[in-house]
Amino acid sequence: MFSAFTNSLKIPELRQRIFYTLSLLFIARVAAVVPLPGLDPAPLKQFFADQTAAGEGALVGLYNMFTGGALIQGAIGALGIMPYISASIIFQLMTAVVPALSRLQQEGDVGRQKLTQYTRYATVAICLVQGTLLILALENPARLFQGFDVNTYGDIVIVSKFWFLITSVIIMTAGTMLLMWLGEQITQRGIGNGVSLLITVGILADVPGAAQATWQLFFAPVGVQTLGLPQGFIMFALFVLVTMGIVMVVQGQRKIPVQYAKRVVGNKVMGGQSSFMPLKVNYSGVMPVIFASAILMFPQQILSQLGAALQFDFLVDFANNLLRGHWFYYTSFGLLILFFSYFWVSVMFKPIQIADDLKKYGGYIPGVRPGEPTAKFLDFIMTRLTLAGAIFLTIIAVLPDVLLFELNVPQRIAIFFGGTGMLITVGVVLDTMRQIETFLLQRHYDGFLKKGRVRARAGGARQSAIGDAASAEAVRKLLTVVGSIFFTGLAIWLFRQFGG
Repeated sequence: MFSAFTNSLKIPELRQRIFYTLSLLFIARVAAVVPLPGLDPAPLKQFFADQTAAGEGALVGLYNMFTGGALIQGAIGALGIMPYISASIIFQLMTAVVPALSRLQQEGDVGRQKLTQYTRYATVAICLVQGTLLILALENPARLFQGFDVNTYGDIVIVSKFWFLITSVIIMTAGTMLLMWLGEQITQRGIGNGVSLLITVGILADVPGAAQATWQLFFAPVGVQTLGLPQGFIMFALFVLVTMGIVMVVQGQRKIPVQYAKRVVGNKVMGGQSSFMPLKVNYSGVMPVIFASAILMFPQQILSQLGAALQFDFLVDFANNLLRGHWFYYTSFGLLILFFSYFWVSVMFKPIQIADDLKKYGGYIPGVRPGEPTAKFLDFIMTRLTLAGAIFLTIIAVLPDVLLFELNVPQRIAIFFGGTGMLITVGVVLDTMRQIETFLLQRHYDGFLKKGRVRARAGGARQSAIGDAASAEAVRKLLTVVGSIFFTGLAIWLFRQFGG
C-alpha cells in the first residue's frame, strides 16, 4: 500500500493531477478562514463554542461542518458548497419527475451541459437567498440564535448594516461560485470527486482540534476527571469497528447474475457471456441523514419560538422533545431516515427501465422472465437492501450522540465515531483511491490493495469520465502562488505569536 503512494508520483500525469488538486484544495481552505469585511468573528465563535458544549445547535453545527468551519469564522466561503449541492439535488429529483428535463438528460453531452448551466443559475439564486438570510441573522443574532446576548458576546457586525448586507451577500455568492469552479476543475483536471473532496477536506480540517481534545480527555490537569487506559482502548476499538462497518456497507453490493443471449450480427456472433448487475446496499448514500436532520431541526425552532411568544407551555415541551438526547427525537430520526431512504431509491432507481434495457439488449436474469417479472424482482431485492441500509444509517447517525450524551465525550471527538461526516469521509476516500488506482493499474503498477474489491471495481469508464490533466507549467505556476500565500501566512502567524 505504501509503495502505491510512491508509484503515484512516478507517473507524470498522475503527479500533476495530485499537485493540482492539493493546490486547489488549499485555495478552498483559504476562502474558509478569510472573514467578511466589517464582521468580527470572535462573538460568533464564542457563542457556538458555548452551544456545542451544551449539546445544542445541531443544525448549525451540521451546516458548519459542511462549510469546513467557514460559518463560525464569518468567512467569504461561509455558504460553502452546499448551495451547489442543493441545486444539484433539486435538478436530480426534477429530472426524474419532469419529462422535459428527462428528455434533456437523454440528449447526450449537449443536454447535460444545459442541465449544468441551469444548476449554476439555481446555485446563484440559492446563494442570494441564503446569504441574505444569514447576514440578517448576523445583524440581529438574538432573533435566530436563542440565547445570544449582545451584552455578553458583543456585536458581530461592526459597520453599517445596509452596506454590509449588500457587499457580504455578493462576496459570499462569489465565494460559493469559486468553490463550485474549484470542484469542477478538480473533477476535470485533478483526481476527480471535486465537490466531495471539498466537503471532506472541510470535515478533516477539525482533526487537529479533535486530537487536542482527545489528549486533554486523557491527560487533563490535576483535579479534572479524565479517562483511563481501558476507556482509551475501548474508544480505539470502537473507532476501528465503526470505520470497518462503514467501509463494508459503502462497498457492499448484491450481485444479480445477468445472462446475455447469443445474437448473429452479420458474420459475427454477439453475446452469450455472463455478467452481473451490482445493487448497492446503501444506494441513497448519506442523503437520508441530511434530509432527516434538517427536517427535525426546523420544526423544533419554529415550535419553540411560537410557544414562547404565545406562552403555550405544551408547544415548548414538545419542541424540547425534538432536541438531541430525547427518545422521541431518535424515534422520529430513524423513521425519517427510513422514509427518505425509500424515497431516494424510488426516485433514482428505475427497475422498469432497467428491465426494458436488459430485454432490448438480449439480457435476462436466470430464473426470471424478461419484462415486468424482472422489474418486480429487482424492486423486491432493492426493497430489502434499502431496509438494511436504512438501519445501518440510523445506527451510524445516532452513535455520536450516544458518546456525547451518555459517555460525555466532547462533540468534536464524537463526530469521528460516526455520523454524517464519517460516512462522507470514508466514502470519498474510497472513491478517490479507486481513481488513483485506475492510473496505477493502467501503467502496470500495483494498486493500494493486492487483495480486495477496490482494484476489481476500478474500471476504464471511470477514467474516461475525467478530463485532461493540467499542464506541467500551469501546475508549477499554481504551486508558486499557493506556496507564496502559505509562507506569507506562516510568517504573519509567527510574527503574531512571537513578535510581541
